[in-house]
Amino acid sequence: MEDSQSEHQRMLRRHKREKAELQAHIQGMKSSVPKSDKKRRKQLLLDVARLEAEMEQKHQQELQKFQESFPDKSNLDSVTEDLGKLDLEDKSPHLSRAQRRRERKVALERERQERMAKAEMEHLASFRHDEEMKLDAILWARNLEMKDIPADGHCMYRAIQDQLVFFVTVESLRRRTAEYMRKHVEDFLPFYSDPETGDACSRDDFLSYCDDIVFSASCGGQLELRALSHVLQTPIEVIQANSPAVVYGEEYTKKPLTLVYRSYSMCGEHYNSVKPLDAGSVRCLACRLL
Repeated sequence: MEDSQSEHQRMLRRHKREKAELQAHIQGMKSSVPKSDKKRRKQLLLDVARLEAEMEQKHQQELQKFQESFPDKSNLDSVTEDLGKLDLEDKSPHLSRAQRRRERKVALERERQERMAKAEMEHLASFRHDEEMKLDAILWARNLEMKDIPADGHCMYRAIQDQLVFFVTVESLRRRTAEYMRKHVEDFLPFYSDPETGDACSRDDFLSYCDDIVFSASCGGQLELRALSHVLQTPIEVIQANSPAVVYGEEYTKKPLTLVYRSYSMCGEHYNSVKPLDAGSVRCLACRLL
């Protein structure tokens, strides 16, 4: 039993260390996102809640597995209590009343942030479910289903790549998109604004944005879709849950490339491709939509 107690204590100490490392990582994430960027701050709260929930689940699973291996929990409980005492001993016994108040305030604020993040996740989970059901119904009526595309910043370009009948790299799509936008600055500049403030941007700002298209994993959007429709001389249709489908490049006569835009995917805003429904998917979708 002593071996099991030692192992249990080591696991609990590791859990404590991993939680501290996660909090340090989260603090770094928070520092990297400006408070004025409400969209990214909202996504940050979701990411933080997801990371904390994943770690909590991992730790609970490890504890459960350990307890199943050593069903005599009485001694293990005493180890947990001893570890708690050790945690207290790590803290200075001479904390002033003001220090204790500050620590209590920090703890309460952390709990408040956690409750807000949890509520936000539950709220968005409802939106995510509704969006998914609506998209399934729209696609089912067209004998289509979503084809998942990785959420790596290149999702729009990968969805376009998936729809094309010829091979082209994502890098080539990004480069050709940026080249077209640079050559037609006046067509795009009126529709380009600062993502944080919404203010109009200068020509130099726009050209810098075009550089980001080529040299970073920046997400694509309406401007890039419009440019790609001209580059490929093909209509691009974007299906959405709560709005009519949008078509870019309607002047072209080729069969449209079809993308699905999601506002509330697990990774935030995201583009997927589509594929024809197979028999198994038809039955599965029918059950979900009934």
